[in-house]
Amino acid sequence: MPAGAPRVFVSHLAGVPVFDPNGDQVGRVRDLVAMLRLGGRPPRLLGLVVEVVTRRRIFLPMTRVTSVESGQVITTGVVNMRRFQQRPTETLVLGELLDRTVRMVETGEEVTVLDVAMAQLPARRDWQIDKVFVRRGRSGALRRRGETLTVDWSAVTGFSLEEQGQGAENLLATFEQLRPADLANVLHHLSEKRRGEVAAALDDERLADVLEELPDDDQVEILGKLQEERAADVLEAMAPDDAADLLSELPEEDKERLLALMRPRDAADMRRLMSYEEGSAGGLMTPDPIVLRPDATVADALARVRNRDLTPALAAQVYVCRPPDETPTGRYLGLVHFQRLLREPPYTLVGSVVDTDLQPLRPEALLPGVTSYLATYNLVTAPVVDESGSLLGAVTVDDVLDHLLPPDWRERELYGMAAPTVSGGPPTVPGSRHAARGGWPEVPDGR
Repeated sequence: MPAGAPRVFVSHLAGVPVFDPNGDQVGRVRDLVAMLRLGGRPPRLLGLVVEVVTRRRIFLPMTRVTSVESGQVITTGVVNMRRFQQRPTETLVLGELLDRTVRMVETGEEVTVLDVAMAQLPARRDWQIDKVFVRRGRSGALRRRGETLTVDWSAVTGFSLEEQGQGAENLLATFEQLRPADLANVLHHLSEKRRGEVAAALDDERLADVLEELPDDDQVEILGKLQEERAADVLEAMAPDDAADLLSELPEEDKERLLALMRPRDAADMRRLMSYEEGSAGGLMTPDPIVLRPDATVADALARVRNRDLTPALAAQVYVCRPPDETPTGRYLGLVHFQRLLREPPYTLVGSVVDTDLQPLRPEALLPGVTSYLATYNLVTAPVVDESGSLLGAVTVDDVLDHLLPPDWRERELYGMAAPTVSGGPPTVPGSRHAARGGWPEVPDGR
């Protein structure tokens, strides 16, 4: 950015694309790295944390940045693909500075940090954080609309102190458009303290979606920091099979305490799922597929399929059963695929178009058998029926993949995705020398 150009508030940079000089996207900004200094001097901005297409987070020094705008960042094209590791002297701007409670130097009044602004030093490539956007008073329901103002960095103090009750409202605002899997990746890379604060600030539904995408250790850690009543509410909001997997990771007394706080119906589903062997169809299934009686119409079925809360896999087919309609159901009659529903008149009864040829899975079927079943019949969802002929639930392909992949797959990079071309070396190609080393070519960043 040339001298005299407007300042950039860092919240506007969250998630913006990073391009090389040829216009190819390298990744997206996930945070900024700064070094706090003594004596009220503005922090020096060291670089950006960029998430590349494989979900690896790398460090991009500000000396390699040629242009910074609220809509894009342009680099020199020479990027070190080594995974970013925060150093003790470094501070993550979005993750650690936003929502802090600091004090005005002149009055001693407490203010909450909503944002900070960065500017480039004249005739240099160095950047610093020189302005702070604050709200008077601590965050809270009664002070949420307090007066806001922008002050010099030297006008406030307290950034270097550890804060126990730091909020997360403004950090979350910078990432509100992220998919649950991407927000989970953001949480995973925060400190344990900030991870707990962000989780506490999420509503139950959003936190449930994010927990489903986190590694087991993070799930247990976050759930353990919630009040028990709220932890039970979050578990109820999760997909039943994911909630059962999380509960199974807890000590027995904690598990029973949370189950006692859940709605009886949800608790019964959890106990039933946990009673099956791990990796079996019963342990993998969700107890909430679309169940219809044979006298329901195609219009009824399509109305159920249109439910936005259903995953694409669960919406792929409906199951026709005798009453009761909730699992375990009455006698299972068969299923109707979504495509078949689209081909039939709306008034057609589902009982007249049901597929009875496909044999369902038994709850004791193990993972290899479930995988072969889905692959053989080209399905994304499979019914699970017990010996008495009652539908117990459905196994979806995403649950099967969760158990086929390595236990730490959520912490690894995405595979099979096109990698950006980076100056200084070719992209990683499976089977190449770079792939064998487990990384991309590295270029010294001078950090």
